[in-house]
Amino acid sequence: MSTQHEQTSSSKKILFRILDGIEWLGNKLPSPLLLFALLALMVILASALFSGVSVTNPTSDEVIKVQNLFSVDGLQYIFQNAVDNFIGFAPLGAVLVTMLGIGLAEQTGLVQAALKGTVFSFPAKLLTAALVFAGAMSSIAVNAGYIVLPPLGAALFLGLGRHPLAGLTAAFAGVSGGFGANLFLTSTDAILAELTSEAAATIDPAYAETIAVSMNWFFAAVSIILVTAVGTWVTTKIVEPRLGAYEGEIAEEELATLSAQEKKGMRFAGIGFLITAVVMAYLSAGPLRGDGKYLESPFFDSLVFVIFILFFIPGLIYGITTKVIRNDKDLTQFLGKTMASMSGYIALAFTAGQFIAYFRETNMGTVLAVRGAEFLNNTGFDGFGLILVFIFITMGINFFIGSSSAKWVILAPVFVPIMMNLGYSPEFTTVIYRLSDSVTNIITPLLLYFPMIIAFAQRYDKSIGIGTLISMMIPYSVAFLISWVILLFVWMLLGIPVGPGAEIYY
Repeated sequence: MSTQHEQTSSSKKILFRILDGIEWLGNKLPSPLLLFALLALMVILASALFSGVSVTNPTSDEVIKVQNLFSVDGLQYIFQNAVDNFIGFAPLGAVLVTMLGIGLAEQTGLVQAALKGTVFSFPAKLLTAALVFAGAMSSIAVNAGYIVLPPLGAALFLGLGRHPLAGLTAAFAGVSGGFGANLFLTSTDAILAELTSEAAATIDPAYAETIAVSMNWFFAAVSIILVTAVGTWVTTKIVEPRLGAYEGEIAEEELATLSAQEKKGMRFAGIGFLITAVVMAYLSAGPLRGDGKYLESPFFDSLVFVIFILFFIPGLIYGITTKVIRNDKDLTQFLGKTMASMSGYIALAFTAGQFIAYFRETNMGTVLAVRGAEFLNNTGFDGFGLILVFIFITMGINFFIGSSSAKWVILAPVFVPIMMNLGYSPEFTTVIYRLSDSVTNIITPLLLYFPMIIAFAQRYDKSIGIGTLISMMIPYSVAFLISWVILLFVWMLLGIPVGPGAEIYY
């Protein structure tokens, strides 16, 4: 990547040099596949070293100990669960199923045709903001945004003659860094509200019953504006200038206007997409509505398959219309090419899956989270000082436990009562947690989708490693943190409720 920086080397700012240093250091690490294998080995050794260290779970009062994987039982677990750890690696199935649909649309030429149409009709100045905004809003579809938007952002930027990695990082920043922002309520709101209510009930059961799913809606809705503005600024002012011009092989492709056949294919594919979307809407309100809450319905549990269908059917129609697909053998060949392109990610998923499973099995993440909460309780801080300590502890814990709800299960029973005793409402405490959790999502390799983002980036630069991706995402992380903390304190000074009926002070 250093050759791409030559045009700006004479006037590099200190920030660029720091990021270059981080990239250089990070890329000295082994390949992601080998790195996760080494991390898995380190977890095994660390579990032996800290075996027996224990904490008390604040939720259940259960004593949790670090489990030794370097023991007879531990070695049996490692060998007996290697295949299950691979298959159970959460993003693996979702990514492969989704990519079957997206891959067919790409192989038949539908994606390229759609990008041509976008390039010649979409206001180029609004693309970055639209991409970050769509990324943040994608949390309504849980984790689907991780799979769809980063590669789409890269392709759109490339089509406009901009560096594809800038488009990928802008989308990733919106999806992951903006996970705590949305104009609508999501399943995450429902999960966190339930956990917050349980924690608040230990202090005030009557108050806990008033905590609603919409408890953070106002703050989350305003945060969408902040995330979009800050993400756009970082992309155009820091990330793109640092990347420079893209000189990869894909840049040699010319983006011609749509041919008559492509337009016909797009027209029929568009009709197919609309019909499919109508059918999906009917299913979401009917057979897949379920008996529970809408955000917990079978439809939302099936979003990966829904996305597959929404891409697969238009891609198939486009291929048949343009005569790219003439028989079932052509279809099989296209799907095979798609899976072949994901072979590197599949190999990476094996070692990443072992590492994630080992870390979970040893309980080390839980122990670290509880110890961090105990540290916060013993600091003696109050007011702004306590809030800042809370933010940084949550950010640190995010490097060890990737799941937002899993962390809140552990932290809510500690943080919520502490903040209530200091006069802050449980709803406001949850807001602090959500912004703290979001800003480090994009720089922690423990994020389940981090290896996948690297795999997407390597399509455009095969030399990219963990250091490169982290160095590109750090400016977003820092900018989101600073701007969100400023917004939080201004919100406090103005005394605005963080949601309907959810005041700042308890």
